[in-house]
Amino acid sequence: MSGGGTETPVGCEAALGGGSKKRDSLGTAGSAHLIIKDLGEIHSRLLDHRPVIQGETRYFVKEFEEKRGLREMRVLENLKNMIHETNEHTLPKCRDTMRDNLSQVLQRLQAANDSVCRLQQREQERKKIHSDHLVASEKQHTLQWDDFMKQQPNKRAEVDEEHRKAMGRLKAQYAEMEKDLAKFSTF
Repeated sequence: MSGGGTETPVGCEAALGGGSKKRDSLGTAGSAHLIIKDLGEIHSRLLDHRPVIQGETRYFVKEFEEKRGLREMRVLENLKNMIHETNEHTLPKCRDTMRDNLSQVLQRLQAANDSVCRLQQREQERKKIHSDHLVASEKQHTLQWDDFMKQQPNKRAEVDEEHRKAMGRLKAQYAEMEKDLAKFSTF
């Protein structure tokens, strides 16, 4: 098989030889040579597609690289434009806005922080007053309880004495009632 185009066609040989040479009959050696050349040419045209495929491959690669290169160039150009727009317009706007608003935000945060600190101080003072009040109240209740417990024996003695007197009166009353009842039972 030939590499594509290295063989010269039969018609060219005839043209180079002056054109007066006629083809020999099929039985001679020269005619066999011509038949083999013709078969080689037919074979290369029908079955050997390497030159065509190589040409198509080169064309495809060339087109692909050009189109890809153009697409990548467009993407890179768009990125360059976006970066330029961001650097020239967006970032300065953001910086200016941040400078303007950041000082206000900082002042508000400081005011909020001061308010929270004051609230915490007030809450701590209230808790301290409340705990002091609880401690004083507990001490007062403890003193009252001690006084109450000290008075209990005296009150118990008073109640016991009163109970004895009441029991004595009741016994006297029942004794008198029994006497009166004994008077009536004699009837």
